[in-house]
Amino acid sequence: MSNIKLEQYKIFREAAFTLSFSQAARNLYITQSAVSQTITLLEKELDTSLFIRHRKGVTLTKEGEMLYHKISQALSLITNAENELANYKTLTGGELIIGAGDSLCEHYLIPYLVSFRERYPQVHIKVVNGTTGETIKLLKSGTIDLAFVNMPLIDDRLHVKSCFTVHDIFVSGTKDTHTYSYEEIATKNLILLETLSNSRHFIDNYFSKHGILLKPAMELGAHTLLLKFAQYKLGISCVIKEFSKEELDNNKVFELDINPPLPARSIGYASLKNMALSAAALKFIELIEEGL
Repeated sequence: MSNIKLEQYKIFREAAFTLSFSQAARNLYITQSAVSQTITLLEKELDTSLFIRHRKGVTLTKEGEMLYHKISQALSLITNAENELANYKTLTGGELIIGAGDSLCEHYLIPYLVSFRERYPQVHIKVVNGTTGETIKLLKSGTIDLAFVNMPLIDDRLHVKSCFTVHDIFVSGTKDTHTYSYEEIATKNLILLETLSNSRHFIDNYFSKHGILLKPAMELGAHTLLLKFAQYKLGISCVIKEFSKEELDNNKVFELDINPPLPARSIGYASLKNMALSAAALKFIELIEEGL
């Protein structure tokens, strides 16, 4: 047992999580043969079977299941220790790569990015734009350090934390004192975000729970366009209230009264559970949690 290396356990954990040697290999950027050989060697060293092999994949034995839970806990402790060590380092260089959508960058992240640059001017900051789905893919591939996303988001491989509450509202370019029911608003000339966005998923799912299928007249790719189209009376847009303050305050668009109001949701950040964050990423999270 003394010959077992940490890397073998990391490969075992990934194979146990995915229940697929080929998927584990892709996730770890190694060959399927390397995964298979590692598992075979590990079983030999431990003198026990960890997986039951099938034509279409693998399942864990009882021993394998026990080991998976214990190893996951142990590797998590190691990751936390690495994070703490990284946090002690002075940021005199390095890179911080963040993934987020356009509206999140414009209306939420910019003040934090400015503050971070002022505190750590030698750290190179890179922001990659994309939908929540695209951003999560980049996070899982190791392309970015942190993903800022529209919630809810549930993924066993990710650590996700809420950091900002938002409210979805419907706006029009014309002032309207009518109080709308969900059924009434669904009949209007609606302008919504594209179906790939998490914000759109939230709205669609919420109305669906009330037995209503939304059929928008237009689907757009940016929050700013939703506001512009509503302003020019091209339809009724569903927007984030906190990101539309200027347009609402200047009467460019008007919030419609919906009864009951749509529930609040959150903006959050995500990181990989089993990967140590860089010192730069940890410092950026500190800024977010301080709330400036």
